[in-house]
Amino acid sequence: MDKKNTIIGILLLAAAVGSMILGNKYAVPPQPTAQAARQEVAAQPTVQAKETSIVASGTQANFVSAASDNQGAQTATLQNSYIQVHFTNFGGAIRDVSFVHRLPSGKYQYPTKLDDPEPFVFNELHADPALAIVNFPGLDRTAQFKLVSQTSTEVVYKTVITGGYEVTRRYILAPDTGADSDPYQLRTETTFKNLGKDTVKPMRVDLAVGTAAPLDAADNGLYLAAWYSNGKDSNNILRNKLEQSGGFFGMGAHDAIASIETPGPLSWAAVSNRFFVGILTPDQPASNLSVRRVKLLSDLSDSTKLAYGVSDTAGFDLPALKAGEQTTLGASYYVGPKEYRRLSNADVFKADQDKVMQFGFFKFFSALLLTLMTWIHSFVPNWGLAIILTTLTLKIIFIYPTLSAFRSSRRMQKIQPQLKIINEKFKDNPTKKNMATMELFKEHKVNPMGGCLPMLLTMPFFFGFFSMLQSTAELRFASFLWAHDLSSPDTVGHLWGYAVNILPLILGLVSFTQMRLTPQPTVDNAQAKMMMFMPLMFLWFCYSYSCALSLYSTTNGLFSIIQQLIINRAKDDGDPANVAVGTNGKLIKNVTPGKKK
Repeated sequence: MDKKNTIIGILLLAAAVGSMILGNKYAVPPQPTAQAARQEVAAQPTVQAKETSIVASGTQANFVSAASDNQGAQTATLQNSYIQVHFTNFGGAIRDVSFVHRLPSGKYQYPTKLDDPEPFVFNELHADPALAIVNFPGLDRTAQFKLVSQTSTEVVYKTVITGGYEVTRRYILAPDTGADSDPYQLRTETTFKNLGKDTVKPMRVDLAVGTAAPLDAADNGLYLAAWYSNGKDSNNILRNKLEQSGGFFGMGAHDAIASIETPGPLSWAAVSNRFFVGILTPDQPASNLSVRRVKLLSDLSDSTKLAYGVSDTAGFDLPALKAGEQTTLGASYYVGPKEYRRLSNADVFKADQDKVMQFGFFKFFSALLLTLMTWIHSFVPNWGLAIILTTLTLKIIFIYPTLSAFRSSRRMQKIQPQLKIINEKFKDNPTKKNMATMELFKEHKVNPMGGCLPMLLTMPFFFGFFSMLQSTAELRFASFLWAHDLSSPDTVGHLWGYAVNILPLILGLVSFTQMRLTPQPTVDNAQAKMMMFMPLMFLWFCYSYSCALSLYSTTNGLFSIIQQLIINRAKDDGDPANVAVGTNGKLIKNVTPGKKK
């Protein structure tokens, strides 16, 4: 039986490793020189679906190329202490947004790359300027608008097109502070006025939400996504849904998809990479969302992940306008980092817009950890120390149930001889065996499930921390000890071509030590052998992931080791006494009489 259980355990571990490998199948190629791509739109035969229509075709080359600035384009700028917004007169829209907020050290909070003096720029490479009007003759990115006014907080563009339309585009930048505003927010209003004598038919206007691109050579694009909400549920469309796929062992295989159309009404739409997001929140619901792949770098092959970004446009249906009438399409536009404390602000954002953090199933634990960690960071200026103190805070909160579980586990280990006697004595009588076993547990205050409690308490927070790290912008380029970026592996060098990451190696040693110190409440050799694989599993799981996860797990393990050492040395009134088992399954204490005086 032991051999059989061992084989089953090894197969389960192999299955777990295989599933994780499939989940991380995208390799990261080296990044070549970037080059602007020319605009090229592939043919788009349409296939209708019930909820979402897919504009599809059969080659990997289904994409729209990034477009460079129009020749002779004039720019205007609005800026506060957090963002610098660059507008272009072609389309009267946002060319790009730079994140210019500086830390007390004078460095940008969100630079382009580690130790880069330049701020990160959102929508730098794009299919269309953000908030540009798309697919509307005379108003798209090639249409020239006139800058009619500009102040420190507002720019206004205007144009008149054939048919008697006057189109006015106004942008207002939020102030740096304010309880009901956010410095990463823009207010946009586009007014359509009928200057003619005849009634204008209802119009369809599509606004570009923006283009999200990979951050650097280490970004495999798994978190590039378009988002939308119908007011009840929010969903995303990942870039890989648009890519050619072999499916899972052939199931679900498909060619590259040119675009995905999602019907409305939609209360907001967004586009994001791993750490930054642009969110469009219109005054009136959008009628649909169109998502496309964008070829960012023309000198890369179609199969290269870094070559592609994702963009989306939100469609709006405007009413018919009589002569002299006008209508305004208004919206708020957030363009900034994925900071949970901002996106969960109900006074500024809709209740479900924090879903762009991509916390997933463990959102409660991710949000709790990030909120606690952010609060601690307000007192401790280093994010690594904040992670350590957050971990210790959780350990202190759960210290009582954890210590109780450790005691129960130790008692369970010590009563193994008695359990073995009971199993042999009543192997043909399950009722009496269960009776004697439960009485033994009661006698020595043993909870048979108590040994699992520390893991049950720890695992949701572990996966919550894992989910949190994928999109927490605050940890990007945050340093701690030898680690230069807590959101990436702490690679200190290479050995025979393999990265040497220190924190995961320390975690492996800590996990092994913790396993050796923790009482094993079983004599099953198969389970004991399986437990020996756990430190290796943690090491493998964390080795190529953000070193902040290893830091959290290592701190948790070290504190658990200290707890276990204290428990192992402490006296326990529940330690087993000598017992005997009667024929009826009752336990009989073997008490030696005291000496007569």
